[in-house]
Amino acid sequence: MAGEARTNVPRDRFDFEHVPETDQSFENALAKADSGERLSVADGVELLTTGTDCSGIDLTRKEQVLEAADRRRAEVVGDGVTFVANLNNNVTTACNTGCLFCNFKDTAQNFEVESDEDHAGFTKTPDESREIVADAREMGIYEVTSVSGLHPALALDDEHLEMLETSDRGDLNYKSPSAYDTDPGTYVEQMAAMSVGDVHLHSMTPEEAYHARRGTDWSYEEVYQRLKDAGLDSVPGTAAEILVDEVRGVICPGKIRSGEWLEAMEAAADVGLDTTATIMYGHVENEMHRVMHLKEIRDLQDRTGNITEFVPLSFIHQTTPLYERGMVDGGATTHEDELMIAVSRLFLDNVENIQSSWVKYGDEQGLKMLSCGANDFMGTILSEEITKRAGGEFGEFRSVAEYVEMISAIGRTPIERSTDYRQQREIDPENPPFGPELGPAADGTPLVESEANAETPDPSVADD
Repeated sequence: MAGEARTNVPRDRFDFEHVPETDQSFENALAKADSGERLSVADGVELLTTGTDCSGIDLTRKEQVLEAADRRRAEVVGDGVTFVANLNNNVTTACNTGCLFCNFKDTAQNFEVESDEDHAGFTKTPDESREIVADAREMGIYEVTSVSGLHPALALDDEHLEMLETSDRGDLNYKSPSAYDTDPGTYVEQMAAMSVGDVHLHSMTPEEAYHARRGTDWSYEEVYQRLKDAGLDSVPGTAAEILVDEVRGVICPGKIRSGEWLEAMEAAADVGLDTTATIMYGHVENEMHRVMHLKEIRDLQDRTGNITEFVPLSFIHQTTPLYERGMVDGGATTHEDELMIAVSRLFLDNVENIQSSWVKYGDEQGLKMLSCGANDFMGTILSEEITKRAGGEFGEFRSVAEYVEMISAIGRTPIERSTDYRQQREIDPENPPFGPELGPAADGTPLVESEANAETPDPSVADD
């Protein structure tokens, strides 16, 4: 072999049924990818491993996969690099789910009135959320993204709250808002509060929708319809992690199973909501699990057609329980990151947009991903919290001027977009100043006056 690189995390320590073994060859899989033929799971595994006939990652084969993905990207979406002007406003860090990959949580008991535990978490009232979004709207954002912990007091709406208050079930992860220092309101109240002046509201993952229907016989369609009526515009495809239950049983045993995640996403589509989709990789799973996940996403898109983008999220391990308990030694390697982007592009033949997360990869590697099959470079995210709590280094504010400079430097065209990609505006790098123009109050004014203003945001104000 011309060159070889091993992964830095031994993922064979778990006795999984699904392992990265196939009867396909790398050469056949690459030929299918080059021809545009729809790939099988076996094909995807061969490309992601650079061949199951050898250990480690073959660097020559890896480059062949990346080149195929970059060609496909150019054919599908061209040479533009998109981004959105957005704000992250998560409502609460209170959560009892206990996911082992996550440090974006504070045990909900710590938030109770009678607790004397110190913690750095927060819960926002609907009024506080409205003020944060209203201020950001005037700065020119297009979108507010909100993904929060599963606060026990959060109910869908007043009807749901009354049902939970009168229930004698002890398995609903519910406690009255009066037990907490801050009342988060209901999901419907929070959606209405953040739906300010035509700002696009991107919120309510399948896991949150599950929380919003606990103790009822309501369908996911009913839940998402009520949220849509309150102002919800699209649904984040997070909480997917790996859509293989033997992996979920290790990393997030308290979360919904794969089938329920898919059911919720189909329900969101049925009531007319766009969605995104994600994968969170680089922990205990193997390459077979990753490609099985891609197959679930591709099948979902075949059924619904409402997935606007796919977002590979590289596991940030440093302060997570998985790492602290010795269940993983680290995250994915750079080789694995690049191959994950590339195979996502080649396998998901029905999803146009593949995102490179500068929050996960950093600027330099994030830009490299744009030559591995990705075409979107996230958003300005006026604040980011989840990745930073897990030990990530890159979750800070990003100005439009920085986007223009970085994207132009690699010879690509910077394009401001809407959440759903239906509105796009090419930006001329020779025509500063650079600011958003697609948001409901945007007029081209820069989001910040200078780079000196792009400081670390206060985690008590907003996050991702």
